[in-house]
Amino acid sequence: MKKRIGILTGGGDCPGLNAVIRGVVKSAIIGRGWEVAGFEDGFDGLLYDRGPRTLGFDDVRGILPRGGTILGTSNRGNPFSYPVEVNGTTVFTDVSDRVVKRIRELGIDALVAVGGDGSLKIALELMKKGVPVVGVPKTIDNDLMETDVTFGYNTALETATDALDKLHSTAESHHRVMIMEVMGRYAGWIALESGISGGADVILIPEIPFELNSVCNAIDARRCRGSKFSILVVAEGAYPRGGSRVVQKKADETTAIERLGGIGAFVSRELTSCLDMDIRVTVLGHLQRGGSPSTFDRCLGSRFGVGAVELIERGQFGEMICLKGRAIRSVPIEKAVRKLKLVNPGGQMVTAAKELGINVGRD
Repeated sequence: MKKRIGILTGGGDCPGLNAVIRGVVKSAIIGRGWEVAGFEDGFDGLLYDRGPRTLGFDDVRGILPRGGTILGTSNRGNPFSYPVEVNGTTVFTDVSDRVVKRIRELGIDALVAVGGDGSLKIALELMKKGVPVVGVPKTIDNDLMETDVTFGYNTALETATDALDKLHSTAESHHRVMIMEVMGRYAGWIALESGISGGADVILIPEIPFELNSVCNAIDARRCRGSKFSILVVAEGAYPRGGSRVVQKKADETTAIERLGGIGAFVSRELTSCLDMDIRVTVLGHLQRGGSPSTFDRCLGSRFGVGAVELIERGQFGEMICLKGRAIRSVPIEKAVRKLKLVNPGGQMVTAAKELGINVGRD
């Protein structure tokens, strides 16, 4: 029986999203003769009077190496807390019933929700209201439980590692301390893996609150050994022991989650009190989200897209596609979003960093 399935990409953009869209479209059409409808700008697209876009072969031709998403995305369009203008005042209200009604009116038999922790939680709530949903995990932070890795993470790592390679030459030339701030929110995966791969001397992650004296001592010890420069990688969610995270904007009615950023500058200011060295800060920011996806992310995104269509065919709604080892599996979305996947402070990767002589903010 011919189906009409919908797909949207929610939350922050990341490399590999187009690979997922292409995987869903080609798998649905070639193997099953289904129709695919693309909703634009994340969950906002479910409230638009226009659209959705019917996606065919022409729409996904040539998009595999492209970063971003051809459907657009948004990390603010939560239908369960949506901004609505009432008598000149913005009120946040639950408009999810409108979403459910629209999905039914459009004849959507199943919805593929591609997103991170927040987007998948919204998808789960829609599932509870009767919308047949399957999830695809997406985040450069790699902090989603129940999948070994998320697409977009590998490309972000490559970007960060490449930046560290470039910082080494200028740091060594000028005998400087170079601090590179990377994304990751409350998880330190990007900082830890890129720091190890890029030869960092200090790596600060949210899971290990750092002590400034330990960092200063590590840099001084390098200088005593003849190394006149040092490279620090700092995750945006890192914070000092006994202190708090550096936040650009706190969570409120308009911003569902706090906006992190500025820890690199904070560490720089603090280090000037104990180091007589020139210190510079580089914030990679959204560079980590952009660019052409790596080979790994193109392949994983494509496999996730195909896997999502297979879940729909089997009627396994409320499930999220995931990677276990080298195999594509699925798990309940509810299980996948119950908590974040964080770095184990006593795990093998942190231990390996220490064995390589990298300071992690603690002696």
